[in-house]
Amino acid sequence: METFTLNNKTAVVTGGGSGIGEAIAKKFAARGAFVHLLDFNHEAGERVVKEISEKKQTAMFHHCDVSKQNDVIAAIGSIAQQHPIDILINNAGVAHIGNVENTAEQDFDRLYAINVKGVYNCLHAVIPHMKKNNGGCIVNMASIASVVGLADRFAYSMTKGAVLAMTYSVAKDYIKYGIRCNAILPARIHTPFVDGFLAKNYPGKEKEMFEKLSQSQPIGRMGEPDEVAALALYLCSDEASFITGSGYPIDGGFITLNS
Repeated sequence: METFTLNNKTAVVTGGGSGIGEAIAKKFAARGAFVHLLDFNHEAGERVVKEISEKKQTAMFHHCDVSKQNDVIAAIGSIAQQHPIDILINNAGVAHIGNVENTAEQDFDRLYAINVKGVYNCLHAVIPHMKKNNGGCIVNMASIASVVGLADRFAYSMTKGAVLAMTYSVAKDYIKYGIRCNAILPARIHTPFVDGFLAKNYPGKEKEMFEKLSQSQPIGRMGEPDEVAALALYLCSDEASFITGSGYPIDGGFITLNS
């Protein structure tokens, strides 16, 4: 019997237009899921759906700003009318660099709106449908910043700590409905965001700084989006049916081996 399949499952992936979200959307589609991609970037979302469709797999794009509850409710409602929602991947999020003194109020509010309220909006919209369907699986994308102190990541750490706490709360409240909820805690993952950050802040020194950031993981490199997607696949598969209310670091040893 084939393992780690999502045949006949409907998965909602937020922030599926790039990086980790794109990798999850593609891996889930390849393992048999009907993937519904939610993203604010219309062009990026349509590109990912096109690439999935070219492989004779199934995906659909929904333009959605997760920070706006009406947008989320409309998108989720449209999906639920077509298929029962089996899986929710709360991946959409933004990063920020700064400590408590130099983090502007507008930046703090923006991170809260997307990284915290966006996760709440999706949970709020999806869970009633999962209850009606007698079960479901939720994976929230947190971060190692949820559990360790990182320099100059004040607002970002605040949001990811909230994501982890929401994970525990949802797992506790909805276990009786057959809904599992877990979190993934990545360290540095090589996404387009990393390349853009280096190009903007270290022009001409991108390669040098990339290597420096890579070496901050004890394993000696950054993670790849597909590796995070593989963990998400496991947590959403039937093989993980005994797992809920947990946070899973994928960090090259950062949390335990840097101390």
